[in-house]
Amino acid sequence: MAEKYRERAVVLSQEQIASQIFSMWLETERIARVAKPGQFLSIYCEDSGRMLPRPISVCEADAGRGAVRIVYRTAGAGTAEFSRCRAGDRLDVMGPLGNGFPLERGQGRSVFLIGGGIGIPPLVQLARELGGGAQIIAGYRDELFLTDELSANGALYVATEDGSAGTKGNVLDCIREHGLTADVIFACGPAPMLRALKAYAQEQRMECWLSLEERMACGIGACLACVCRSKEVDAHSGVRNKRICKEGPVFAAEEIELS
Repeated sequence: MAEKYRERAVVLSQEQIASQIFSMWLETERIARVAKPGQFLSIYCEDSGRMLPRPISVCEADAGRGAVRIVYRTAGAGTAEFSRCRAGDRLDVMGPLGNGFPLERGQGRSVFLIGGGIGIPPLVQLARELGGGAQIIAGYRDELFLTDELSANGALYVATEDGSAGTKGNVLDCIREHGLTADVIFACGPAPMLRALKAYAQEQRMECWLSLEERMACGIGACLACVCRSKEVDAHSGVRNKRICKEGPVFAAEEIELS
């Protein structure tokens, strides 16, 4: 069974890096030691009126410092509460949770790392652990973030919906504009992007691994609140579902159906 811990983590630093996008470093010695790219943390609010934790992906894990970085968008009361934290504050954190990207599938191969919106942060640690040779395609609505970290660990290509930077359009437009090719895709982002990438991978006969974004409740697979349709019958529920927080959030594209 994968290691996971519940810690009273200390906020080391926090800064706003784009509109509604915040970067926070947390002192979490045990979690930092075992966290893998593509896994996530369940972070609990201090306000007792908000009982369910918020799932936020690991952006960076520094085992030497005993620290984990999260980069998140304020989208509701819980994440708004996190955005007000300052150095020295404490948060209840459980993790690392879920299954990360299969790094061994990218070793010695040409790799696309593709992120859209708040699906971009997990690519930072992923690119670093793959050794810096990946082609990174990041899709933004308009405002850029994490470009320095990404470009330090691979060849970065940018797409923006409004054309303010890089390719005007989406990540597939960017791939086609630059004539990029690869053997395998590792991707994280909104469902429309993942659907398009799954179809693209099938057309190109590429291996494809997708990290699904979903609201989660328990974070450990007990409540069945976060499920996706799968080709196989789930041993836990007895239906054709997979629990995103437990069997995922990373899946082989052919295992799942994206509605």
